[in-house]
Amino acid sequence: MSGELAKAENKISVIVVGAGPAGVAAAITVARAGHKVLLVERGDFSGAKNMYGGAMYSQPLKEIFPDFEESAPIERYTVEHRYALLTDDEGTIISHKSENEIKNSFTAIRSKFDKWAVEQAIKEGVYYAPKTVVRSLLTDKEKIVGIKTDLENYYSDIVILADGVNSLLAKQLGLRKNFKPNQMALGIKEVINLDKEILENRFNVKENQGVIYELMGGPMKGMLGLGYIYTNQKSVTIGLGVALDELKEKKKKPYEMLNELKAHPVIAPLIKDGELAEYSAHLIPEGGFNAIPTLYDDGVMIVGDAAMLVDNIHWEGTNLALISGKFAGETAVEAINNNDFSKDMLELYQKKLEASFIYKDMKSYKNLMPTMHSRAKSFLEYYPEKASEFFKAFTGVKSVPKKEVFRKYIYSFLRSRSLLELVKDGVAIIKLVFEALK
Repeated sequence: MSGELAKAENKISVIVVGAGPAGVAAAITVARAGHKVLLVERGDFSGAKNMYGGAMYSQPLKEIFPDFEESAPIERYTVEHRYALLTDDEGTIISHKSENEIKNSFTAIRSKFDKWAVEQAIKEGVYYAPKTVVRSLLTDKEKIVGIKTDLENYYSDIVILADGVNSLLAKQLGLRKNFKPNQMALGIKEVINLDKEILENRFNVKENQGVIYELMGGPMKGMLGLGYIYTNQKSVTIGLGVALDELKEKKKKPYEMLNELKAHPVIAPLIKDGELAEYSAHLIPEGGFNAIPTLYDDGVMIVGDAAMLVDNIHWEGTNLALISGKFAGETAVEAINNNDFSKDMLELYQKKLEASFIYKDMKSYKNLMPTMHSRAKSFLEYYPEKASEFFKAFTGVKSVPKKEVFRKYIYSFLRSRSLLELVKDGVAIIKLVFEALK
């Protein structure tokens, strides 16, 4: 393609591919600086193809939408986190509840929230093109100069890729390699309708208050996988995510695992008599820091899930997407102001990420996923079972001296797992803590 074609009438300053949180944040940042930006979405509407657990975080959102609470489709503000360690038929639940932190996070339904976010972007001057599939990127002398869609070509000085976990466009550029099975999890979830009053009674919450469950063990025992429950206004979201290599190795079907989770004695009462409203599945980036691809080149930047920016240990994704999109948008504005769209200029995006909590947190946990892959049987099967045994012993009454009960428990704890494996578990935990704090 010639440079003359890149000066065509339909040229725009910045094109953003993908209208999820990262893409909207990038587009709105550029538009607020007074530059022309096109936001392209392949779905019928933004949020139509999105899937996630359900939590969003107020502080990062306010950086993009300062007054979001006035009009955003918020389901429930989170006042309690419950952590459930499940065996086959029992569970140990640890809870933290604080109504003082009610504004920290909330649940949302992405098909509603993303649609709202795009509406705000349009009000800021962003040009929006739904139902538009980007087939490839246009180049001129190895620089990205636009996109090729089914209908026509669009030209720009910068393209920001926010096209999700698969990011075929990043792969076309060679900035990202094909992922390995241990770098992805398959997430599967259901939204189950419940009467509002029943929901609030079951989860012991008031109007607009919500609960988040993080689930370990149960049908995911011994596997690198976790489950979750989020409360919405008149529904609950229940799902799980399991590493692809684990599913392949153990020949497990995720929908069968989800059915087992729903039938678990600890979980079943929470969703009893509910009506299935939605079912979805999606890939989740699990590679962490070590899987982050090259994030910029001449005329292009990669943000959000496409950049593998997910903090697995804290279950954070949307906030990283928003802030990475904001950084890319700010970098695009700097590039436009300097009329420099080179790789050297766009390195500013990388520098912003490295100076932020995003890179620092992900770097702190860079060895988390390899460790969890190697110790999954310990951390996600053995210890949940032993936690259940401990509380059963602690709360049980059998008219025998307690010291005999606890001696028996300690003997069982040490006998059912070799000292070498216990030492390996301890060393792994110490290493993870040390790396997170250094």
